[in-house]
Amino acid sequence: MVTKVDVGDYFHQLLHPRPTVLVVTVSRDGRANVMACSWNTPVSEEPPTVAISIWRESYTHQLLKEVPEFTVNVPTAQLLRAVMVAGTASGREVDKASATGLTLRPARRVRPPIIEECVGHLECRVVEEVAVGECTLFVGEVLEAYASSSAFDRGWRLRDVDLLLHLWGRRFAIPKRTIWARRE
Repeated sequence: MVTKVDVGDYFHQLLHPRPTVLVVTVSRDGRANVMACSWNTPVSEEPPTVAISIWRESYTHQLLKEVPEFTVNVPTAQLLRAVMVAGTASGREVDKASATGLTLRPARRVRPPIIEECVGHLECRVVEEVAVGECTLFVGEVLEAYASSSAFDRGWRLRDVDLLLHLWGRRFAIPKRTIWARRE
């Protein structure tokens, strides 16, 4: 029999690694902010919705209250430095869009821009907010979804793209192969 240990405050680590994304929001005056986020998930297919969990004291939270739209941008391992800048600095003190060195391009249907260097993009409008502990779960209706054809074909081509999965802290993983379950 395998011994199992109590994980206590690290309960959320049982659900990692998780996809790391870059969430872009904007202020009323159009200033963009970039935040690294691994607490993200699909919520529904009909209507297409995703959710991001955002700390209530963060600048991203403030901006989502001002302009309830965001983009979700899928970075690759080549953008790790930018992901770390976006995840460790506050947009209140640092212009993270500039500090990351990333290229912001206009989105198709929402005010926050997309990040050109990322391989996938979701454009979302907030349709619901749920207060949970110290965070707010922002549920966004997906208005547009698109990805690089060299990296995505009805799913990620793991041999062709180095997606970042967040383990914890400064630790990440890169999935490299797909396995299939056999039918019994």
